[in-house]
Amino acid sequence: MTVHQLRTRSPAEAALLESAERAGNVGSAAASAIDALRREGLPNRRTEAWHYTDLRGLMGRLPGAEAGAVEATRDQDAALLAPLLHNSHVVEMSAPEATGTVEGVRITALDEAADWNRSPNHLDRPIDTVRLVNAAFGAPGVAVDVAADTALAAPIELRSGTGDRGHGFARCRVGERARATFVERIEGNSTGTPSTGVSHLVIADGAEVLWIIDQAKGPSAAHLGQLNVTVGADAVFKLFVLNSGGALVRNEVHVESIGENSEIRIRGVNLLSEGQHVDVTTTLRHQVPNTTATETFRNVVMGGHGVFQGMIKVAKDAQKTDAKMACNTLLLSENGDFSAKPELEIFADDVQCGHGATAGEINADHLFYLMSRGIPEKPARALLVKAFVAEVVEELEDEAAGDALMERIDAWLTQQR
Repeated sequence: MTVHQLRTRSPAEAALLESAERAGNVGSAAASAIDALRREGLPNRRTEAWHYTDLRGLMGRLPGAEAGAVEATRDQDAALLAPLLHNSHVVEMSAPEATGTVEGVRITALDEAADWNRSPNHLDRPIDTVRLVNAAFGAPGVAVDVAADTALAAPIELRSGTGDRGHGFARCRVGERARATFVERIEGNSTGTPSTGVSHLVIADGAEVLWIIDQAKGPSAAHLGQLNVTVGADAVFKLFVLNSGGALVRNEVHVESIGENSEIRIRGVNLLSEGQHVDVTTTLRHQVPNTTATETFRNVVMGGHGVFQGMIKVAKDAQKTDAKMACNTLLLSENGDFSAKPELEIFADDVQCGHGATAGEINADHLFYLMSRGIPEKPARALLVKAFVAEVVEELEDEAAGDALMERIDAWLTQQR
């Protein structure tokens, strides 16, 4: 006789299951995901990929994270939210047909769920946690195809709903030699149930894509996001991640270079205040020779807890890989901390790869210099913090995107004074 040990379900897990079932997604994909979520539950510190983000425990601290709790929502009307970048084509995940015609782009509803039966992160469980929750809530899907040789004049902004409907699944493809900018907008303050977003992006040979993740959830909200990218030959992928809100946030980015002479440029800013837990986890896989990647995150910690986990993986045949990763943190409060875990896994012998992490306070000499010029201490500190993060924003080499992101950063800094 085989004896199976019963797993105790936490109140947060029970509430999550209740919310997923209440969402009324009767499709086989959602039902299968709910069954798996009921069986596997949420990961805790014993799962290596979630060691610094005990999802099972942290979700239990969110307002309304108890079975039977009434979810309180005070989200902005998504339809009234101005696009991050001027003249963007806004795509509502639940109603992609309302977007209208975009020259060179085909936008259609996607009758598909995220595949949670495999994990892109070698440290996660056999199932993928973010995709599992996304599928369990029956995330509406959208497919965005940019035709070859198309240079989009305006960005495409992807938005999901709020509350139990705050989930989205996207499959995007940018054709050969095309140019496109995507914005993933994450807003709202629903409590008790995390929003989720899973996106797959294929960049064909010779194409160039800028993808911006703008996460500004409310102080009681949670979000689990995942971006999966494949980069073709002679293609360029640029990503910027801005986290300026949320009580519990996990951003996963998994990028794979499958064509020679491809380039990956990842930049990010994490702005943390009291009560926040923000986790950015990335994996960069180099599968072919002659590829490059640079990854830099700047973190400003005025409270809460931040996490960066970065893995660079170089396959045996990926000779001449040039990949660098850096995580730099300003610790501005004794009530905040930041955990950094950069890693290299290299099977080729002719590569240039490196990683580094720093943490410290504002440079006292720089602060003294500004104050000696008549600038009061608080404004002087704000200027130094702004300069610290502006450096990576400027590396976008996109004036409109840089200005919009700096406005978001300025607004956050103003709130902290």
